[in-house]
Amino acid sequence: MPSSSRSPLPLPRLPIPDLRHTLDRYLASLEPFLLEEEAKGGLPFEDAYNLRVKWADEFESGIGRVLQDRLHALDRASPNNWLDDNFWIYKAYLEWRAPLLVNSNWWLAFFDDELIPENARTGNSSNNKAGITFWQVRRASWLLHRMLEFKGKLDTQELHPDTTRTGIWLRESCSKMFNIGRIPQQHCDIISSLADPKFNPSARKVLLMLHNWCYAITVLHPPSSSSSLPQLVQPREIEAQIHAIVLDVEQRLAKGEKGLPIGVLSADGRDRWANNLSHLLSLSSKNKQTHQKLLQSLMGLSLEHVTYTLPPSPSSDARQRSLDAHLHTIRGTPLNSANRFFDKPFTLIVDPLTRAGATGEHSPCDALVPSIVAEYGIVEGVDVNVFDATNIEPQSSSSTLEWERLDWVADDKIWKECTAAEERAKRITDNSDDSVLWFEDYGTDWIKTVGNFAPDAYIQMALQLAWYTTRGDFTATYETVLTRMFKHGRTETLRTLTRESRDWVLSMRDPDTPPIVRHGLLRSAIQRHTKLTREAATGRGIDRHLLGLQLMLRPLNGESTSLFDDELYQDSSRWTLSTSGLSAGHLFKGTGFGTVFEDGYGINYLAASELIKFGVESKFSCPMTSTNIFKEAIVNSLLEMKDLISAAIIQYTNNSISHL
Repeated sequence: MPSSSRSPLPLPRLPIPDLRHTLDRYLASLEPFLLEEEAKGGLPFEDAYNLRVKWADEFESGIGRVLQDRLHALDRASPNNWLDDNFWIYKAYLEWRAPLLVNSNWWLAFFDDELIPENARTGNSSNNKAGITFWQVRRASWLLHRMLEFKGKLDTQELHPDTTRTGIWLRESCSKMFNIGRIPQQHCDIISSLADPKFNPSARKVLLMLHNWCYAITVLHPPSSSSSLPQLVQPREIEAQIHAIVLDVEQRLAKGEKGLPIGVLSADGRDRWANNLSHLLSLSSKNKQTHQKLLQSLMGLSLEHVTYTLPPSPSSDARQRSLDAHLHTIRGTPLNSANRFFDKPFTLIVDPLTRAGATGEHSPCDALVPSIVAEYGIVEGVDVNVFDATNIEPQSSSSTLEWERLDWVADDKIWKECTAAEERAKRITDNSDDSVLWFEDYGTDWIKTVGNFAPDAYIQMALQLAWYTTRGDFTATYETVLTRMFKHGRTETLRTLTRESRDWVLSMRDPDTPPIVRHGLLRSAIQRHTKLTREAATGRGIDRHLLGLQLMLRPLNGESTSLFDDELYQDSSRWTLSTSGLSAGHLFKGTGFGTVFEDGYGINYLAASELIKFGVESKFSCPMTSTNIFKEAIVNSLLEMKDLISAAIIQYTNNSISHL
């Protein structure tokens, strides 16, 4: 561990916002909805708004004060913070009964490794019955080693020491990403206990899935007398174990054996998966041991034995089909949904063309954390020299490393459940209208230098304009803001739809509004958004606070409030447009997550200096949504905004000259 005379930097506790502040910000967030209601012939804005002010004032002077006191008492009794210790993981994730496939798990597609021979990246040949290619195994071994190397350097504080807030946040977040898993339970799931690689052999292994069979490969040596921490095995040693497993799979396939598709059971509705897991565990003690080993494993690795492709389409070119096929491979398709364990927070996926990516269960940590780990993994391409057998020390020969089968004992009931679950999983993936958009006209450099705007707020305004263009109205919009400056901080909601953003969007569709006025309205909307971002990041957001207050209510004791009973309270947080910016994403082809509501969109974006990538997901079953149409609307919105700024600059310049 690097020596340092500085003590670990303590992170402050997540504050409970001032009650009046939250109520005022909440009332402001209702303004665009009330204005829309008035425009459609509903109650006059002033009447509807004043009614909500009345309810808010009554809340503040009555039950709201009691709920705030209860929240403070809960915070005093909580080891880390009032939100994460008591509410968030349950309400946002573990109580949700929908399948994790598409609905909850995130997905991330990596760029190809150009150090791998081109024919291995464009061909699809394998020399074995398992359908696994040489370079597929090599890249998987390399990426696995690199990502676990990052974890090791983080654990020892060689990277991001505890003297930085980033180090504390990242280490605490990563500790929830490895050696654990989600366990299905009726009504509310749980997270398994953290397995310690120092003492638990299963915690020094990675779950490998191939042809639906589960295996464990050893990636950490036990602690030695010279080191108190397990040491990472070399890439060549990982590769040797995977090759041995491929041979084992070949033999099993030759015998006509079939792997139990346990992965597709984990992709099912949570209550159904809980029932099936309970039945599996009752069949044999071996199943209990296998399940524990899956949970305790460091992470998952899924090797695909087929390459997923999309058929030619008049609406997309070859590059677009390749991007989307890669993204779908990571998200899950009917070909591979059984070949990964969806309850693991982090699973690396590699296909025969060496296309790679990651997916993960969302509840332990937010997607930015595994993306940081993944970025370290792919920033350096495969180094063939480390796979040279002559470079391996004799005492670390792969022959001493253990890999094992993690088999299941199943009965007819479970096999039938697997068949039914596969059909349900197919319906989910078939209904997922998921695509990548690469907007290449300009990026954050132009937005900042020419537009003089904050890029994230600018992109959010483009999404507001795209929604209105395709739907003719406005909707509640969720944007994720990290609260990582606080101890065990997770996220807060930023309500992107504001009175200012609505005014600007309407001006863009009003032919009589001059560019200079539109530009001013855009600036006001972006300034408002930036202010809300700052408030959310510094613990002064409203949605988590409102959730906490609502959960402090005791309905069985007759407690209620008009504030929460208001229909608009629900409608203003029905996130039909759910969005999140990840990073610049230089090493990622695309990313994504499922829409929260059937009639909406899930949008993740990667904003780089010259390029903005959007992952857009909707449902084919909804006649009001179309991913391709929305992608086109995003492009047109960004181009419109560029034209607006250019026109406004010319007008400002002309006005300045005329005053000389």
